[in-house]
Amino acid sequence: MKVKLIKSLIGSKKDQIATAHALGLFKVGDSTEQPDNPQTKGKVTKIGHLVEVSE
Repeated sequence: MKVKLIKSLIGSKKDQIATAHALGLFKVGDSTEQPDNPQTKGKVTKIGHLVEVSE
C-alpha cells in the first residue's frame, strides 16, 4: 500500500508524529510503499486524518 502525508505534523500529538516517522513520513508530500499487513493498517488508522492511502 502507498501512504502519503497530506497534512502537516505540526500540532499533532507526539505519538502521532512518532507513528508518521515510523512509516517514513517526515514532510508534507512524502510518500512510501508499505506492506499490507495488520501492523501497517494499525499505524495508518492512528494517523488516518493526516495521510492518504492507495492500494
